[in-house]
Amino acid sequence: MRGLTIPKGKKYSNVVEPESKKMKSKGKSISKKKEKPVEKTVEFTFFAPDAKEVFLAGEFNGWDNQSLHMKKNKGGVWNAKVKLSPGHYEYKFFADNVWVESLPGVEQVSNALGTKNFVVWVK
Repeated sequence: MRGLTIPKGKKYSNVVEPESKKMKSKGKSISKKKEKPVEKTVEFTFFAPDAKEVFLAGEFNGWDNQSLHMKKNKGGVWNAKVKLSPGHYEYKFFADNVWVESLPGVEQVSNALGTKNFVVWVK
């Protein structure tokens, strides 16, 4: 190696410490801790007073239309709460074995099946 002189009787590994040892010996970390995104509880609501059962399905549960059962209140509004990291998520309601295709005032995007998904933004 050019520019490096190893004293006689010393091994290369004794002369040059690995970077991680140098940093630890000074009380510093060489890698930054990855911060876990803060999850927020998002409440999904769906007004369907005549529905017998409603499920929530979306990107956050692999589009499983049976895993997130919604609960109905006395006013006919179905609710489900999901913890989500910041970002945007596509979802749909599955009411009485039928996908809900439209809701007034809710952001929608086209999907690969030629229908629409609803969108929620988590900040």
